[in-house]
Amino acid sequence: MTARAPLSQPKPTVAVAGHFGEWLQGRLGPQGPVALVTVACPALRVRAGGTPPPLPPETLARFCRALDLPSDRLPGLAMDMPPGGGAGASTAALVAIARLMGFAGTTEALVAACIGAEGASDPLMLPRPDAVLWASRTGRIVRDLAPPPRCVVVGGFWGPPLRTDPADDAFPDIADLAGDWARTTEARDLSRAAALASESATRCTALRGPGDPMAELARELGALGHLRAHTGSARGLIFAPDEKHGRAKGALVRAGLTGVIAFATGGT
Repeated sequence: MTARAPLSQPKPTVAVAGHFGEWLQGRLGPQGPVALVTVACPALRVRAGGTPPPLPPETLARFCRALDLPSDRLPGLAMDMPPGGGAGASTAALVAIARLMGFAGTTEALVAACIGAEGASDPLMLPRPDAVLWASRTGRIVRDLAPPPRCVVVGGFWGPPLRTDPADDAFPDIADLAGDWARTTEARDLSRAAALASESATRCTALRGPGDPMAELARELGALGHLRAHTGSARGLIFAPDEKHGRAKGALVRAGLTGVIAFATGGT
């Protein structure tokens, strides 16, 4: 019989932060794996609440079996982000379930359970999810990185939700961007980081769509660049921490984005 993972009393103070799209996402070479650098977003969280987890029963059952957790007494969740928004709702929900149920195993076991349950995962169970180049279909750290430079992202959700398909590998090649990103974050060069994020978003939009107004809004509002969820509807503008961005929220709402927020991210 498999030993049950240690359980403690449910922890109502657990909160798992989501993300807000990616700085970069694509394939590492024409035949390489899909990899990403996530945009950490402390403003969007999953915590204990009264709503059933927004995941299919079979997904939850696979996840609980992998961690030897009882699937018949799952906690309710309160979620700040919409499913399919490209803000980590699925991964954050699974990590929150494990932690609320007192899972005391390793991070590696949690990663494996998330991959086994859904076939893909964001790195939200890591202490610094934005400081790795992450192979999202295998749950593997391709490379440790310096964290992104400190900045403010103002963003929202554009168009309908789109859940990640783990079999979908139709992403542009970003091997060049990934190498440049490592050098850029070591140098803490926010202007260059924003340019790389904009290029990754542009390549993704050209290949996968849908079109959006973010490049034009970035120019109009004086943002350093723009970013997107490469699967999902999150879109954002990148500003320096001390840069005025008071007009940005209203401009995004007028452009048709919903759920508009501003949050600080990056830095040590």
